[in-house]
Amino acid sequence: MSIIQLNQRQLKIIDIVKANEPITSESIAAHLNVTRATLRSDLAILTMTGILDARPKVGYFYSGVSEINLMSNKIKDKKVEDIMSMPILVKKDMSIYEVIVTMFLADVGSIFIIDDDEFLCGIVSRKDLLKATIGGADINKMPIGMIMTRMPNVVTITKDEDIVLAAKKIIEHEVDSIPVIEYDKHDKTQAKAVGRMSKTNITKLFLELTDN
Repeated sequence: MSIIQLNQRQLKIIDIVKANEPITSESIAAHLNVTRATLRSDLAILTMTGILDARPKVGYFYSGVSEINLMSNKIKDKKVEDIMSMPILVKKDMSIYEVIVTMFLADVGSIFIIDDDEFLCGIVSRKDLLKATIGGADINKMPIGMIMTRMPNVVTITKDEDIVLAAKKIIEHEVDSIPVIEYDKHDKTQAKAVGRMSKTNITKLFLELTDN
């Protein structure tokens, strides 16, 4: 059996839970002298793989490490490109109103913004669009480029990276989705969005593995 490689902090978390179960995330953080936010991705990985079990208002329990709850042989072979979905792209000069309509029709939580050369230059979320709308912006005239989060401040991932890394980035940065990019061969500072990795993609993967 192949076992997912855990880091030192994750191993310490397992020991703490074993000795103190049930235990809350606040207590685990206190044992390690770190913040709850610091542990968010570690706890997500440990519960996602089935090593820990989380119960609302109770805390974390140790479930054990087994071939069934890890599903490691299947997970480790999956790359981002295996489960990513198509990106929803709009030009940076499109109006905020047009982007709102596009987001509604596509039923996504975020939209990727590209420049005239079709390189990724930003991203907008539902929250960004809501802020612009209630903030009094002229959404029919103001271009989306005025309110987007600009590169290089956009969290991205490449299609050949691991699913677990994608999940960690989504959790750590508290975003709905991240662009899957492919760097330009001649200019490594530029990249095109070739896919979209979201919480839904990852959830569907685990449902698929569980059903099988």
